[in-house]
Formats: sequence, C-alpha cells, structure tokens
Amino acid sequence: MAGLKRRVPMHSLRYFISMVDLFSKSGLLPWYARNPPGWSQLFLGTVCKGDFTHVIATKCQKGQKSQKKPSHLGSLDDSWQERLADVVTPLWRLSYEEQLKVKFEAQKKILRRLESYIQMLNGVNVTMATPKSESLPCLLHPIIPSPVINGYRNKSTFSVNRGPDGNPKTVGYYLGTWRDGNIVCVQSNNLKNIPEKHSQVAQYYEVFLQQSPLEPCLVFHEGGYWRELIVRTNSQGHTMAIITFHPQKLSQEELHVQKESVKEFFIRGPGAACDLTSLYFQESTMTRCSHQQSPYQLLFGEPYIFEELLSLKIRISPDAFFINTAGAEMLYRTVGELTGVNSDTILLDICCGTGVIGLSLAQHTSQVLGIELVEQAVEDARWTAAFNGITNSEFHTGRAEKILPGLLKSKEDGQSIVAVVNPARAGLHYKVIQAIRNCGAIRTLVFVSCKLHGESTRNVIELCCRPDPAKKLLGEPFVLQQAVPVDLFPHTPHCELVLLFTR
Repeated sequence: MAGLKRRVPMHSLRYFISMVDLFSKSGLLPWYARNPPGWSQLFLGTVCKGDFTHVIATKCQKGQKSQKKPSHLGSLDDSWQERLADVVTPLWRLSYEEQLKVKFEAQKKILRRLESYIQMLNGVNVTMATPKSESLPCLLHPIIPSPVINGYRNKSTFSVNRGPDGNPKTVGYYLGTWRDGNIVCVQSNNLKNIPEKHSQVAQYYEVFLQQSPLEPCLVFHEGGYWRELIVRTNSQGHTMAIITFHPQKLSQEELHVQKESVKEFFIRGPGAACDLTSLYFQESTMTRCSHQQSPYQLLFGEPYIFEELLSLKIRISPDAFFINTAGAEMLYRTVGELTGVNSDTILLDICCGTGVIGLSLAQHTSQVLGIELVEQAVEDARWTAAFNGITNSEFHTGRAEKILPGLLKSKEDGQSIVAVVNPARAGLHYKVIQAIRNCGAIRTLVFVSCKLHGESTRNVIELCCRPDPAKKLLGEPFVLQQAVPVDLFPHTPHCELVLLFTR
C-alpha cells in the first residue's frame, strides 16, 4: 500500500484483502440479484448485541414530477438497459428489504474477517470491549436504510462514446472494459438510482452533440472535443450542469464559439426544457482536471446551488462530493451521536469535505477544526459557517498528513479532542494514523468507511495494534466498540460503515 514500508506476512494481508473484495467481484452480485440466497436466518434490524438509540428516518420518498423528454429519442433495446442496470445497480432486482439484508450480511462478513485478521497478525494484541458474538469484534447495530430509495443521487456523471447502435455521440454509462476493447455507452433512462431530471439533461446534451460539427473525445489521446457531462440537483429542484471539453488546438475565438453554441442551446434552444439553474464549462487537457488545474467557467446562471441539511444551509460548488442528501443526513446524525461531544471538547474533522459534520455539531463543542484537500470544498465550508452564524470553526486546506501533526501540536493544552475521519476509498495516509495514535488528547475516534478493504483495513489494524516504535505508533491502542451500517446507495452493493473507537 502506498506510503507504507514494512513487512507484512505474505499469508495474511493479501489473502484477507482478496477475501474482503470477493463480494464485489464481477458477476457475483448480478447473480445474487437474480437468485437471492435464503435469508430466513437473517432479519433486517437484528442487533448482534445490545440496542442502539437512533432516530430512524421518517421521511417519505417524495414523488418526482415527470420530466419532459425529447420526443425524437427512441428507446433502447431492453436487454441493453438491463445489462447496464446489472452493472451499475446490481441489486435492482431485489426488493429494498432484501437489499438491506444482503448489505447487512456483507458488513458482518467484513467485520468477521477483520476480527480474524487482527487475531492472526503476529504480535497484535486487541482488547475486545464486549464479549464476542458471532466472532464479531464489536457491537454491530442494525443497518440504517436510506430515506429515499429511487432517484436518490444528487450528482451524476455521464460519459460520451459509441452506443449500441454505433452512434459515437451517445451520452450515458459504460458497459464493457477498455482492456477488452468492448466499451459501449448506454443511455441511463431506466437506472433506478438516477433522477429523471439527470437523465433529461443527459438526453438533451446528446441532442446538442448530434447537431454540433465537432466530434466527441472518445479516446483521450486520439482527438475529439466533447467529453463528459456532470449534473447536480438539490431538493428544491435546482439543476447545475457541467460540460467537460477537450480544447485540442482550438484558438480562444473558436472556443468562444463553442461556449456560445452550448449556452444558446440550453437557454433558448431545445435544452431550455431542462430549466438549468447554472451551466459550467471546463476545458480539460487531462483525463481528470480539478478546479485549480482548469477552472470551471460559468456560462450562465447562479454560481452555486444550495441545500438544507441538519438545519444548516450549505453551499454546493461544481466539484463538491455530495451524493444522497437524505441519506447523508442520516449518516451525519449517526456520526454526531457516536462522537459524544460536549462543550469541553474539540471536534477534529479530517477529510471534512464541505464541513457539514463538524458544523452540525459546532453548537455542542468548544471548537471545530476541519482539514480538507479540495480547496473549493473548504471555501464552501467557510461560507456555510459564516452564513449560519457559526464562529467557533476553523478549516484548513491541504493534505491531512502534512497539516494534522502541526495542528495537533498547537492544541496540546490538555483539552479533550474527538476525531472524525471520513476518507476516500483509498483510506488515510499512514502519517495521519501515526498522528492520531500518538495524540493522547484523542480518546474517541469515529471512522466512516465507504469500503473497508485495502488501506482502510490497514488503518483499522494500526489504530488497534499495541504500540510499535518501529512504525512510530507510540500511543495507547484504540478499541473498536461499535459499528453502524448506513445505506446511502440503494440498488448497489455499497454501504457506509461507521466505526466507533475509544481508548
């Protein structure tokens, strides 16, 4: 794993990671979706140990208004739509209750393997907080369901490539692999996790591409111009669209013509039916460009959209990471309950994104300290704090492994610190784990994992192992106390797992 230079027993780590990853191997989940195993022994909401006082979502899924679609766009063959659904939303054939059972069982398997791996590691001594049950390392609570089951995504990314009918300007999702050379782009009209509004904007973008004289950029190094489309929406129905464009060798005058053409299409042309709140344009000369590398250019409309979350008005920028609004609210409430913060504690929010977790708890703690790599997300967090009158927050931009050690040193005044980490799938840098382990003021840690494998697994092991001077892990080990699964992604195998550690 990147950044970690030490020996690991060959028989343990690789084997464990491969077993954890088994659930997501291609072909397994679609088979489960068609032939769900018998779950008579597994009941939704069954607690392995104890009980969990938690506010379960009472929000009902709001009916979505049917969006106007271009009348001349024909429907694809059902087999293509089903194949796409099997890849993007492998659990779509199951009832939602059955999906939750599958996910709950998957989280139990992950925790069991984590327990067996920790016990198997030579020289690791982990003290269990409670008597073991079903070989689990901690108390596992019932899975918290998403309040919204269909059309829950507030951000969708659409690709442009050759469709099943050979149309090179098809806007949708990929089937196949680049390695096998069988990539095909399929419209996403029938995916259960995509809102109708998102599909509508994608369809009109395809209409625009059909009339554009410029070719799409199908393979990045082989020329072409028009690339992907990102659509963001909020609960008020406001819509932001972001178009990525490879400028190749176009002059500024020629680029201006293209910007005006797409702007005109969505303001006064057929795309006006989408009623966009804002339209952004990004010139991207790389496969992926951040706002810092290539700024988003606002072609028309409002620069931001806003959302109400946990009694806060939050600002959402073009590249903010924010997927399921109602589900995120349940996740953040769960995290807040587990932190147990009070007026004598500092809340340290690592990988804080737009700062919602920390800001929602600001009134209950003495200070909120946030660290985030994405500069625009930090700007959003600062705006949200100012708009909502929160004065005890402080946000830092940069890599956590560079900022955290110095930040913790500046807070060595005996005040208790509660840490929350919500890293990407790659997990936390080993220097972040070192800083947390070696800071005696941190007695409580809440770890939000979107996929507990690989580096995230190593993070948990290093939080719990006995002190190891060779790895600069000098502080008292943490004990994994509780785990709470939260479903943010219905119809997919993905599930957030919130872990509570104390020492």
